[in-house]
Amino acid sequence: MSIKVTVVVQKDENWYVAKCIENNVASQGKTIEEALNNLREALELYYENEKPDISYYQTFITTMEVAL
Repeated sequence: MSIKVTVVVQKDENWYVAKCIENNVASQGKTIEEALNNLREALELYYENEKPDISYYQTFITTMEVAL
């Protein structure tokens, strides 16, 4: 079984942080690829003993400008 999740990757100083939007599971790595691989492993462990209950609603991600 496989599922599709929405992931955001952000650079935080010397690390890349990958976070799953659907369940807030996160991981990090020195490269984007490493962060994503670590997140994949974390998600596999997260769902190891239970069936995912993820609704497949479309997720829209965008940027916006905010006046400060």
